[in-house]
Amino acid sequence: MQRSTLNAWFLVHKWTSLVCTVFLLLLCLTGLPLIFAEEIDHLAAPHAEPATAPGPPRDLDTQVRTALAQYPGNVPLFVGWDPAANTMYVNTGVRPDTPPPQMKTVLLDSSSGAIVPAAQFNEGVMYFILRLHTDLFLGLPGMLFMGVMGLLFAVAIISGLVLYGPFMRRQPFGTLRTGRSRRLAWLDTHNVLGVVTLGWALVVGITGAINTIAKPLEQAWQGEQLGAFAARYAGQPRPTTLASLQAAVDTARAAAPDMRPAFVSFPGTGYSGDHHYGVFMQGNTELTERMYRPVLVDAQTGQLTAQPPLPLYMSVLLLSQPLHFGDYGKLPLKILWALLDLITIGVLITGLYLWFKRGSTEARVNEIERAARTGGIE
Repeated sequence: MQRSTLNAWFLVHKWTSLVCTVFLLLLCLTGLPLIFAEEIDHLAAPHAEPATAPGPPRDLDTQVRTALAQYPGNVPLFVGWDPAANTMYVNTGVRPDTPPPQMKTVLLDSSSGAIVPAAQFNEGVMYFILRLHTDLFLGLPGMLFMGVMGLLFAVAIISGLVLYGPFMRRQPFGTLRTGRSRRLAWLDTHNVLGVVTLGWALVVGITGAINTIAKPLEQAWQGEQLGAFAARYAGQPRPTTLASLQAAVDTARAAAPDMRPAFVSFPGTGYSGDHHYGVFMQGNTELTERMYRPVLVDAQTGQLTAQPPLPLYMSVLLLSQPLHFGDYGKLPLKILWALLDLITIGVLITGLYLWFKRGSTEARVNEIERAARTGGIE
């Protein structure tokens, strides 16, 4: 590799790392408990035995009325299910476009309709950590900013791999030279930990960046596909009297018999326009349960309107969200994700140490060139 090229790669690695390191430390530290968010919520939530053994599901319209009775004046926004726990949730708000931080949630036994004690999803320590991790409490600008940090992290990883190449030519993998100088030992530790976590860090960094543009992608999908259906209702106000939710879900089940309902969006929430229930169906296996297919049901007539396919970018988004937190392989994969997260924290800390003990760019490039010839960076 020519000296000018090596120098350019070194500068890219240096500055992309410096810009994103502090924010990456924050993401790694907050991401660690979020990996186990489901388990932590289960331990922290009040425990109550279901009122009845699992049985036939209760009528959905009755369930929604029960939820609304807990928050008089609110309107239903979303309904969803957790088949493993035989529960369902109803999100409500003061208006159809209520943002998530202001929603109220009621958890119900799917069979008996009894209210299950549960903390609000938008309250407590874990919600604070989630907001800090995703948007720094700044909303969309904060999310986009953290997405840029994730992309810089990916560039830092790739440039670091390029610089590590000359050293690896004449050294066994995992070399740690601890008997020569403290800085050299930290450098080798930084390099080895970085290579070990290379693939994982790229996956987490890129999926994290994708997740930060979820809102723009959802808005693009709504404008692209839902806009065509909304045009049929041009000039008509949002309906105030809705058709049966239970009938709408039954219609969606009949339209997609090989799938099960994951959640339903009510008119006005942004997921199904102003005139439709959006019944989002999911696969019945662990492999397909992250892939959703929306079924639009007219909220006034209860008639099936369409089953618009999700565009590729929405499928990528839906797959990247659980992959970012290791939420595919249950607890074993989460433990692996946590270990790799801890190692990445080590990479960031050693990188900061090397910055504080830095030499000139010229000196570092000389060391890398010498490594290519002699097999060691001093």
